[in-house]
Amino acid sequence: MITTDMIKEVRVRSGAGVLACRNALKETNGEIEKAIELLRKKGLASAAKKAGRIASEGIVYSYIHGNGKIGVLLELNCETDFVAKTDSFKALAKDIAMHIAASRPEYVSRDDVPASIVAKEREIIAAQTENEGKKKPANIVEKIVEGRLNKYYNGVCLLEQPFIKETDKSVEQLLKEKIATTGENIRIRRFVRYEMGEGLEKKSNDFADEVAQMVQ
Repeated sequence: MITTDMIKEVRVRSGAGVLACRNALKETNGEIEKAIELLRKKGLASAAKKAGRIASEGIVYSYIHGNGKIGVLLELNCETDFVAKTDSFKALAKDIAMHIAASRPEYVSRDDVPASIVAKEREIIAAQTENEGKKKPANIVEKIVEGRLNKYYNGVCLLEQPFIKETDKSVEQLLKEKIATTGENIRIRRFVRYEMGEGLEKKSNDFADEVAQMVQ
């Protein structure tokens, strides 16, 4: 069984992301040394170190869904203009923009979620938990609240969402793989998603579902 402590040790020693560490442990049947070796072979162990470097180059990529109903503007940064001009970097920008169009994230990461919104979500989740059946001990309630709050982050934070083309990895893991491949820090700085008629009373059409179908 893969435990939290095992994942933590691999993460601390390799510098790789949580999901990458867990997957490596699964592939190596829980053997920590082999998991770290596997991460090094994949280049993921060094990705976290590169993530601290300044990324001030890159591109602003625009994606318009084929029917003209959804648009995304994405700023994707890297370290050099050379990498920014490569086809692989542009393809990454396109994949992320299409993911945003389909998955409707609201923030890049959980650090971007305003504290007031987090507090309100925590309050609502805590109230829901308290009203579910018999009264639970405070420590159990807190664990449930934290678990459900993490699910909230998974839904609204781009980096934590399952990547639409490969749902077994997160968008953050996708970035780390590209960091390992290019040797440069890559980060999503910001994005904006537009949907035609959003906020207006209109006939309901699931345009995001159309985008999801395009990338399958």
